Amino acid sequence: MVKTLAIETLKLGVCYYPEHWSEELWEDDFRRMREMNISTIRVGEFAWALFEPEEGRFDFALFDRALDAAHRHGLQVIMGTPTATPPAWLTHRYPEALNAAQDGTLYRHGMRRHYNYNSPKYRELCAIITREMAEHYKDHPAIVGWQLDNEFNCETNVFYSEADHAAFREWAKRKYGTLQALNEAWGTVVWSQIYSDWEQVHLPRPTVADSPNPHLALDEKRFISDSVIEFARIQAEILREVAPNHWITTNGLFGHLNSHALTNELLDFFSYDSYPQFSTIFPGEEKQPLLDRKWSLNLSAVRDISPNFCIMEQQAGPGGWVNRIEMASPRPGQLRLWTYQSVLHGADLVLYFRWRTATVGTEIYWHGLNDYHNRPNRRVREAASVGREFAEIGSRIAGTAYKAEVGILRDYDNEWDGELDVWHGPLTSRSVNAWFKRLQYRHIPTDYVSVQEADPEKLQSYKLLVYPHAAILSEKTAELLRAYVEGGGKLVFGARTGYKNDHGQCRMQPLPGPVAELCGITVEDFTLIKGTVKAPLLRWSDGDPAEAQEEMFAEAFNDILQVEDPSAEVVAEYASDYYAGSPALTRRRHGAGEAWYYGAAFGEAGVDGLLDRLAVNSPADSWLRLPQQVEFGIREGSDGERYAFLLNYGAEPASIRIETPCAELLSGETIEGDTELPAYGVMILRRQGD
Repeated sequence: MVKTLAIETLKLGVCYYPEHWSEELWEDDFRRMREMNISTIRVGEFAWALFEPEEGRFDFALFDRALDAAHRHGLQVIMGTPTATPPAWLTHRYPEALNAAQDGTLYRHGMRRHYNYNSPKYRELCAIITREMAEHYKDHPAIVGWQLDNEFNCETNVFYSEADHAAFREWAKRKYGTLQALNEAWGTVVWSQIYSDWEQVHLPRPTVADSPNPHLALDEKRFISDSVIEFARIQAEILREVAPNHWITTNGLFGHLNSHALTNELLDFFSYDSYPQFSTIFPGEEKQPLLDRKWSLNLSAVRDISPNFCIMEQQAGPGGWVNRIEMASPRPGQLRLWTYQSVLHGADLVLYFRWRTATVGTEIYWHGLNDYHNRPNRRVREAASVGREFAEIGSRIAGTAYKAEVGILRDYDNEWDGELDVWHGPLTSRSVNAWFKRLQYRHIPTDYVSVQEADPEKLQSYKLLVYPHAAILSEKTAELLRAYVEGGGKLVFGARTGYKNDHGQCRMQPLPGPVAELCGITVEDFTLIKGTVKAPLLRWSDGDPAEAQEEMFAEAFNDILQVEDPSAEVVAEYASDYYAGSPALTRRRHGAGEAWYYGAAFGEAGVDGLLDRLAVNSPADSWLRLPQQVEFGIREGSDGERYAFLLNYGAEPASIRIETPCAELLSGETIEGDTELPAYGVMILRRQGD
């Protein structure tokens, strides 16, 4: 069952902290929100010390008054369970609730997210506060839904308290049943690591050379994910029982958490916190970086969990804590641009973070819509313009879905395994960036697709799938991909594919393991490209003269391929180093489709050449002429009505050509021919006949 947000119109909201402000400000704040067409506020997620000032004594008076005031102004409320910030009385009395560093040092009170998921006492206290809040607010007319905790696994995604070690031991018992099975899965015969008693089993602890058993390290991430889900389940089940008329979500997309499983098991839909400038802090040295536009890849990952979702925090100002993350002020137009970036990719409910910038605490530089002075500013005016537009077009866009015919496959096991394994982990981000960047600049809409959640019907909806570096590749997944190719799909693998099983153990069979037959090749040799070893040149076998002037390199890691099946065609070969002339890229037709294997990390020039040979074109090609700086995407309704979004990420106007008459939703005008999209501008087009 798809877990998706179902509302009838686009809605705009804002995060609000009534406990931070004088009560005299509330009425004016809520009045101004409604004037801006803000309909929703989020409250409460950090207020445990106010809800329960001492153990067992509950006080909801402040939030009762705030919610009553919000309701008078017609605002809907998302209530947060406050378990991300345990109060001082709790951590002082029950230090076993605290998280710990790997060496056992406890993280003390004074920050947030300093608890662990597995403390029985903390779970008990979280259940109590959740039930008290649910009972108190189950019938409040303003509340529409609940946010569980806040940003699971943000700040830290590793946990080493005594409670975590004990819980991991029990998790391992359930997973493996016997120590013999655990020892086999973890390969403990190496270096005399064999466990002879369950009490010897721990999460990774400090080791010589800081290099834990890799199979244990992979299971650590799986355990952490399961721990989060079980912790969240306690709250979700209480809310389902006590407040069944409210929906449940949480905000996130952080490490060591299977957000698909979390959503499928517990939530009504997934939510996300969108801060595009996180993509601009470390842009690297690449030419024409995507910068804030790269955030669309993150939004694509969210869309794979919930096709329509909530943005619980949308960047509204410059960002930074007192000790980290300095982000510039959004330029005029960028706040609106980023809002529609979220909408294009599936957000139907968008809440800005936050209404007013905090004057105290760690986040005094994480700016909201209003500045400290609380007077009108350009960010408030820009948000108000979005509010007016949502009121005009919201009912047409809400519920429509992003449409893409290209997918980049991803999976949690490889991401988690690749954190430790530098023989494949670093390749993935490099290759995904190259693919997503070139697809963006060619205006080809793209999905991020979780392999774990995929089924044959879903995969067959894509003309092209790219699985860059699937080191861990199960036989079940290989069979799913084989069926996709047989059904007519084009599938592209990258280096280091298929050499590990589900435990992260290397297979004793020719690479690329379970897809070697599908691809018609094996890996004869391989080498890491690092230090004095230089990336070899690539040469297309078809000798396309149009590409002769652009040098292409096989980056980061090279698989030297050997053709095993006569039907496998060599599309490119290495042109330098000791394996010059050996196959680097192959294609094998299988059934109605094609399986491609590329023996390196993907670079931009190689991706461009591949896209040409794969004959993948933009759906805009037949009716739009767009420069690279404009993102193109489509949301389509169940009735087939399509809306094309044009987002200009450039600081300069973009010249575009529309070759068929279109209604432009935001302006209400009909447009055709040459026109200009302003700097950071947005258009939403509906072609006549669509």
